[in-house]
Amino acid sequence: MIQNIALFESEPVPKSVLKLAVPTVVSMMVTVLYNMVDTFFVGQIGDPNQVAAVSIATPVFLLLMAAGNMFGIGGSTFLSRALGEKDYSKAHQISSFCLYGGIAAGLTGCVIFLLFATPILKASGASDNTLGFASTYLKYIAWGAPAVVLSSAFSNLVRGEGAAKVSMNGMMTGTIANIILDPIFILSGFSFGAVHIPLLGMGVGGAAIATVLGNILTVSYYLIYILRGKSQLSLRPSDFMIRGGILTGVAAIGIPASLNNILMSTSNIILNKFLASYGDIAIASMGIAMKANMLVVFVQLGLAMGSQPLIGYNYGSKNFTRMKSVMKFTMISNVISGTILMILYLLFTHQIIGIFISSSEVISQGVPMLRALMLSVPLLGIMFVFEFTFQALGKAVPTLVLSISRQGFIFIPMLLIGRAVAGLNGIIFAQPVADIIAVFISLGMFLRISKEFRK
Repeated sequence: MIQNIALFESEPVPKSVLKLAVPTVVSMMVTVLYNMVDTFFVGQIGDPNQVAAVSIATPVFLLLMAAGNMFGIGGSTFLSRALGEKDYSKAHQISSFCLYGGIAAGLTGCVIFLLFATPILKASGASDNTLGFASTYLKYIAWGAPAVVLSSAFSNLVRGEGAAKVSMNGMMTGTIANIILDPIFILSGFSFGAVHIPLLGMGVGGAAIATVLGNILTVSYYLIYILRGKSQLSLRPSDFMIRGGILTGVAAIGIPASLNNILMSTSNIILNKFLASYGDIAIASMGIAMKANMLVVFVQLGLAMGSQPLIGYNYGSKNFTRMKSVMKFTMISNVISGTILMILYLLFTHQIIGIFISSSEVISQGVPMLRALMLSVPLLGIMFVFEFTFQALGKAVPTLVLSISRQGFIFIPMLLIGRAVAGLNGIIFAQPVADIIAVFISLGMFLRISKEFRK
């Protein structure tokens, strides 16, 4: 029997959403910290080339996250519907398939990144100044690829069965470890008055090692939780199954979800290539601006993602009225939080960029970049709610269309048009324009789907 069934079926909608969304938002914040701390401590070295190297390697890292989302988001939405239908045997099969599929995907990524690191990074915009640093970073990430994939997959699967706090705790375990390990591995030392404490001083390579170790701890936490027997997730090889709709059920939503990460990686590669013509300082500045922007985006993403199990469960149990109430409350929460965060970022842009690096050149270029990214924030959360609703409902085509819209056939053309029309400024404003267009596309698709509920 699923735990906390009242959370899904009878508690007031705001209370149910917040019970799942608050831990999910915290998990998203943890993910932001995961991404920020590497950039922050590498920035303390004072070398913009190493900061740029992390920015260049990030799109490659996103490919591993894409694999994790393939099994995590695809599996969690399928899992929520199965639990809503009280089909616990299928829930075991879904989770076992996602575990072993994630391991295989991680090992594949490891081999590819180790063999083809240099051509991949050159295609991503690495210059002679940054290629060595980026190669070192990617080499260590490659060895930890299975842990990176499983960390992302399990955080979603655990949340899919309603254990949002467990998902949050697992992410926090890895992030706290990463925050502690980053300065030890990255910096050469620090001083307290006359006392100097030597550290490992591995630079960007140390950042990658700390990230991998953090992911290993996160996966270990989830494995212990499942093995204690309080979860509907299964690790048993005997539950592994491809037939019976398991593969197609996970892939129907997992592929569009992973495609979103792949397109994000591709668009970031194109973005870095365009910025490379303006120098490595421009790449470093945009990298910092995008990392800072992640805090705002992930708050809204966390609210939408936290509501997904409720939407999927109530869709599976045909309680459409409650499902739509969950959507409405989450959208209102996202608009309010997005507006507040946008105002704060616009007021303190210089200070936010300055947290990461003291270089005046990077700060001067990073401030207008971050302010531009803020323009779409109040509306962006609406699109996230629609996106996770399509996933929760198992609507593969709308999910696919929305996945390839924001980071694909809208953002990439906006980059091309923006560069041709306004140069660097056009590149900077491409993302907020793409975001606003994607919001209206998601609204149009949901209005078509909502006809099914009226029937």
